[in-house]
Amino acid sequence: MSALTSQPTSSGSSEKIPRLRGWRAKAAGVVLAALALTTGVAAPAPAAANPYERGPDPTTASIEATSGSFATSTVTVSRLAVSGFGGGTIYYPTTTTAGTFGALSIAPGFTATQSSIAWLGPRLASQGFVVFTIDTLTTSDQPDSRGRQLLASLDYLTQQSSVRSRIDSTRLGVVGHSMGGGGTLEAARSRPTLQAAVPLTAWDLTKNWSTLQVPTLVVGAQSDTVAPVASHSIPFYTSLPSTLDRAYLELRGASHFAPNSPNTTIAKYTLSWLKRFIDNDTRYEQFLCPIPSTSLSISDYRGNCPHNG
Repeated sequence: MSALTSQPTSSGSSEKIPRLRGWRAKAAGVVLAALALTTGVAAPAPAAANPYERGPDPTTASIEATSGSFATSTVTVSRLAVSGFGGGTIYYPTTTTAGTFGALSIAPGFTATQSSIAWLGPRLASQGFVVFTIDTLTTSDQPDSRGRQLLASLDYLTQQSSVRSRIDSTRLGVVGHSMGGGGTLEAARSRPTLQAAVPLTAWDLTKNWSTLQVPTLVVGAQSDTVAPVASHSIPFYTSLPSTLDRAYLELRGASHFAPNSPNTTIAKYTLSWLKRFIDNDTRYEQFLCPIPSTSLSISDYRGNCPHNG
């Protein structure tokens, strides 16, 4: 018996592909046109733009906005209707004319439920993703279990959910807070076909992630006393392969619980990372490279630029 219900909400209105776009595409077009004029031979059409791009060209204002250009709806998934995780809420763009979307699952932290990270669901979905904020089997589940549950939720999302036809199952990512952030790292290490991972003030006893192959943005909080950056986020980041597309963002003056309420800095860089690597949307590279400077909201930012993927 189905345990799914659908409720509209109000919002604003994998394979790597060639990176011939932007100025490269324009330059190629000029060269090809000149060739046609001088030789009389018809020039082939320039390479198509990235087919995974969704939404208008991004600006600082658009990535900092509380909602994007896509109207969204929700589907509530009962824990009784699934196995391997505790149910949750799916947020998805309502349009049926924009093609399929990349998708991600988000896990809460120790003792928490999906409500603690619910603000990210509609915010990211309105920018062009299908987003699943999940509950865990128990609120005391450890990071390795949360990692398995993130993967189980992605499998449900792409294979059984009522919105599966809206999703490109080759473009998936994981996000999580605290032990859910540790679960994000665990999931990314065990499933290298994922396109992006964003652990938020993550906690995990494992410190070495040298075998992880998924582009990862590690977000730490300068004043975190639960998962201090010196013993968690920074070691997580530095242990990632140096050849991997990776970054470390440290929130100035923030606590461990910064991801539990709307936060512009978390949202803008999480969105940019997911767009850049789940959608291969290089329009968002400008917000990640060059490395963002320290500011009133950022106490540290590290990474490898330009990105490889």
